[in-house]
Amino acid sequence: MLISALALEKILESPDLIIIDCRHNLMNPDEGSQLYLESHIPGAIYLNIDSDLSGNIIPGITGRHPLPEKASLTRLINRLGLKQDKKVVCYDAGHGAFAARAWWLLRWAGLQTISILDGGYAQWCQIGLPTAKTIPQLQPSDWLPTFNDELIVTAEWIQNHQQQIQLIDARAADRFKGENETIDPVGGHIPGAICRPFMENLDEHGCFKQTNEIQQRFSNIDKPIIHYCGSGVTACHNIFAMTLAGLQPGRLYPGSWSEWITNKERPVER
Repeated sequence: MLISALALEKILESPDLIIIDCRHNLMNPDEGSQLYLESHIPGAIYLNIDSDLSGNIIPGITGRHPLPEKASLTRLINRLGLKQDKKVVCYDAGHGAFAARAWWLLRWAGLQTISILDGGYAQWCQIGLPTAKTIPQLQPSDWLPTFNDELIVTAEWIQNHQQQIQLIDARAADRFKGENETIDPVGGHIPGAICRPFMENLDEHGCFKQTNEIQQRFSNIDKPIIHYCGSGVTACHNIFAMTLAGLQPGRLYPGSWSEWITNKERPVER
């Protein structure tokens, strides 16, 4: 599930390997593709969080990064040549949130052998591993995903089960409290949620903490867990971290805060 830069470098020539570059900047959506064209891990293909790993935004209904339509994700999977016997490695600039979104989507689609590059492209470059500008030619596949909708919940489901679940918010503590909200028009959190910022899954080098440290972050929770964040991206980081630590990771509310607040009748806590 988690692969080091040195371990990835050793298998770069493997014919079964597919590397996905997910670098992205929420404030500058074109930055990731520009960085990819400048340099990337050899053999990597670029996927954009907005256009490839999200569906169409419906104002007033969806959040900022709704799940892609299953048919669209299937076409993407086939274009990349993905199937069960392929090994997939996802990376982003460093913190792993965008890579975790790709990891979660592919798991939702039924793929199993997916890893995240620990420390991302920053770690790769820091230790001086080779980079490339060449865009690889991929062999398409005809593999048909089997989507596991047990991994997701809706806003309505949350409202109907709020007393039986534990919501975990992956955003920073200030946004959770409704302070310094610079992305969404309403600040705060879903009532009953607890704050577990995704960045606290990482050590000072930007790599994932030891499993026992991650376990401590999510201990003493005796209800089924539902993860959310601002738009269904960084919540995937907490799901990945819990899976990495051998915990039951819970489910994702993909619409997250940005969808929750589209309905003014849904409660907000600060």
